[in-house]
Amino acid sequence: PGLFNSHHRLATPVSPWEKLKIGGGTPPILTKHGWLIIYHGVSKMTEPGSDGRQLCYSAGVMVLSKEHPREIRYRSVDPVLTPELPQERHGTIANVVFPTGIDRRDDLGTPDRFDVYYGMADNRIGVARLDVPEHLPPGAAADPSEATRNTPVLENSRPCKDTHHESQCRPAQGSRTEAQCIRRIEAHGARIQAGIEA
Repeated sequence: PGLFNSHHRLATPVSPWEKLKIGGGTPPILTKHGWLIIYHGVSKMTEPGSDGRQLCYSAGVMVLSKEHPREIRYRSVDPVLTPELPQERHGTIANVVFPTGIDRRDDLGTPDRFDVYYGMADNRIGVARLDVPEHLPPGAAADPSEATRNTPVLENSRPCKDTHHESQCRPAQGSRTEAQCIRRIEAHGARIQAGIEA
């Protein structure tokens, strides 16, 4: 049987939204910029959610070098997907978006468009649209000393705050850039969700 014999650390928590821990999400998928991963990060909120927990699970983007996947080419400083909808804020585990699947939409003739499937408060499955920009946004290096605040965010994104900020979600500060990594699928102002319940 095969053995893992060249494992190594790829990334550790860097930004406030992933302060407590980070973990895998979608499988890596090759794009024109390199291997794309949507991963999850956890932060602590000052006030507990509807289930009494003070944790907030959000999602970020990481792009690894095509030739050398140990090299992080891009990493989002701010979360690109956060618990905002009622189905994400209330459920089995409150305040959770947990990316797990990704589907390239070749059937639409758009190789830079992906659907990202994610858990909604451990109670439902949601889907968000990912449009890979022509160029990676500037900044957003993996090293905290090099990190900048130029990360694109989702429309209407309201990141959960860590213990140094207020606990209620609010619109993200700063303007979005044109090179937007992920935007939500809009259907009359709300993301399309699969509606599959646990």
